[in-house]
Amino acid sequence: MNVIEGARISWRNIREHKLRSTLTTLGVIIGVAAVITFVTLGASLQQDIISTVAGGNAATMYVTSQSPGDSRVPSLGGGGGSVVFTQHDVEQIRKLEGVQLAAPESGIAASSVTHNNSTLGRQWITVSSPSYFQVRNISFVDGRPYRLGQREVVLNRPATKMFGDNVTVGENITFTRAANGETLNATVVGIVEQSGGGDVLGFGQDGAQPQIFAPNDPYYERTVVSPNLRARQLVYGRILVKAQNPGQVDAVQGRVYNYLGEESDARRLKSQSYQFKVTTQGQIIGQVKQLTSTFTAYITGIAVISLIVGSIGIANIMLVSVTERTREIGIMKAVGAQNRDVLQLFLVEAVMLGVLGSALGAVVGIAGGYAGAQAIGLPLAFQPIWFVASVLVGVVVGVLAGLYPAWDAAHTDPIDALRYE
Repeated sequence: MNVIEGARISWRNIREHKLRSTLTTLGVIIGVAAVITFVTLGASLQQDIISTVAGGNAATMYVTSQSPGDSRVPSLGGGGGSVVFTQHDVEQIRKLEGVQLAAPESGIAASSVTHNNSTLGRQWITVSSPSYFQVRNISFVDGRPYRLGQREVVLNRPATKMFGDNVTVGENITFTRAANGETLNATVVGIVEQSGGGDVLGFGQDGAQPQIFAPNDPYYERTVVSPNLRARQLVYGRILVKAQNPGQVDAVQGRVYNYLGEESDARRLKSQSYQFKVTTQGQIIGQVKQLTSTFTAYITGIAVISLIVGSIGIANIMLVSVTERTREIGIMKAVGAQNRDVLQLFLVEAVMLGVLGSALGAVVGIAGGYAGAQAIGLPLAFQPIWFVASVLVGVVVGVLAGLYPAWDAAHTDPIDALRYE
């Protein structure tokens, strides 16, 4: 019996038992669909995070002082680590070879923010120098950066809608410093594109948090005596450094480490248990990929259980089919069919069920991934290789599930089979 004839007979048997074949393939459909859906969502999430983290910031690095046990992916806003970097450190890093810009970053806790008699509760205000927006590659949609020494602020787009009506350039807001209750006024001078906020695991641009940016002068007041200058200076939790081009990132990273370890104020101000960390965009992206890949693999592993259940269903139905067609097997052998012909017949049928389930599962999986990505607000990221993988899975599932039933059918005694009722 040739393969084409065997496939024709197998397909006829599948069509004659439509309901049974549908229920048999349902387990494979669910398994493959679940795997592809979760892998697609994982890839979409990874792509969205990486584009948010890395977009245009390949030459940027983040300088912090952290506890050795703090292995978190550095946040992209709000500062982090211990507050040990003086204004002197910022200026010295800015002078290092290969450094284009260096901007300090810390924040002010505001107990309330008011605009046009509308008041919001606790907010975090990021303070830095005007070059902060260039280092972070944050683009302005209206207005300009704030100026040092001026009572000015910049808002991101979500922040303009915090009060129910849009805040525009030229309007005033008032915020109350949580530390001492001091009321501060500011004029909105710029609106920027939504930034990723303080969490690199945010779900897309639509989920960006409202952010308020203010100049360190005159709003920021935290100071410390500089060990090098013996004078009181502003002190920050983080310094953002931008190399002149991405090719100099590694060299600049080394120079920053050398300065921090040998000459900086931060070296004497930080706790002995803390260590300096200069994190590049490449390192952040690597950590994000590792986190999202681990998460995706875990969820996909759970989905694979459905695929295993589906393969068991195919094996079970094929065994039932062998029992139902015992007399047919006897007739085939009586008219000259060899063991390999019977083996091929049942194996082809099992593979057809597996491939059919995998193909349908791939379609359902892509649809599920698309629907999930749209619901969460992620860009769809799907690799065509999963189409090929789904077909291969169907073949493997069909072979593994149908091998024993096919072998059992091939070794059926023709005399016993002809007597079977």
